[in-house]
Amino acid sequence: MGLLVDGKWQDRWYDTSKSGGKFERESSQFRNWITADGAPGPSGEGGFEAEAGRYHLYVSYACPWAHRTLVFRKLKKLEDMISVSVVEPLMLEEGWTFAEPEPIHGATKAYEIYLAADADYTGRVTVPILWDKKRGTIVSNESAEIIRMFNSAFDGIGAAKGDFYPEALRSEIEEINAIVYDTVNNGVYKAGFATAQDAYSKAFTELFESLDMLEDRLAHNRYLVGDTLTEADWRLFTTLVRFDAVYVGHFKCNLRRIADYPHLSNYLRELYQVPGVAQTVHMDHIKQHYYGSHKTINPSGIVPEGPDLDFLRPHDRTRLAAA
Repeated sequence: MGLLVDGKWQDRWYDTSKSGGKFERESSQFRNWITADGAPGPSGEGGFEAEAGRYHLYVSYACPWAHRTLVFRKLKKLEDMISVSVVEPLMLEEGWTFAEPEPIHGATKAYEIYLAADADYTGRVTVPILWDKKRGTIVSNESAEIIRMFNSAFDGIGAAKGDFYPEALRSEIEEINAIVYDTVNNGVYKAGFATAQDAYSKAFTELFESLDMLEDRLAHNRYLVGDTLTEADWRLFTTLVRFDAVYVGHFKCNLRRIADYPHLSNYLRELYQVPGVAQTVHMDHIKQHYYGSHKTINPSGIVPEGPDLDFLRPHDRTRLAAA
């Protein structure tokens, strides 16, 4: 995970020496919003109107943040409206790269997309990247906001029905999102990328406290917010689906597996079995990326053969349907 400094690429990992061994994620810098009529969104500037064929999405199949956007693109049936390019599984000296030049810029490296938007950009080069072909710039590189754009901005021009951020539930969604993001989505990274025992132990403890809380919550609720499937569930899903294959071993999150949680594991299978979602999960990319890219954690680059995961086994979540 390198970065650009004044438009120049540098192969530089996160520096934890200034944070006491803690991994600290940088905030996304492109924060514009696609809206139905091009009006400004909650941040950034206006002028990004929902139009079929105007926007292009750059993702990694391995990255859980980018995976969110692919799930929403699938659920809202935006495949014919928003084109997509996928980077290679490994992220090495040149960061995220493409096997073949991507179709918009002919770029072979993701950082070239950032430079096309800002020749003097300074910051990490992350995915997802949502590009506006009309204005020739990045709309957003913040996954949490891209999924909300996909959720509603294209409804008037043919997106599938369904609202995963209903107004009546927004306060509850925000509350659970905050916990899940800090201690689970980002928590596995704070454990895995820590370079001090106390920083790792703190992240590890908070992670499993939250997983225990979520297990208890899902014993009584079909989804994280009652009986309604919301964005909160999909934000959790992309971490859960990677957990046993990657985070247990590679990130030392090994107190329990998701398979050891009856309610979380059944819940994970239900979400995986939602039509179209399985097509967004590429476990080969996921394992190859994590075990092959993080040389400070796994110097050999050997990718484990296991575990044997069957997300298509029956689940029991319908017992809570109308509960």
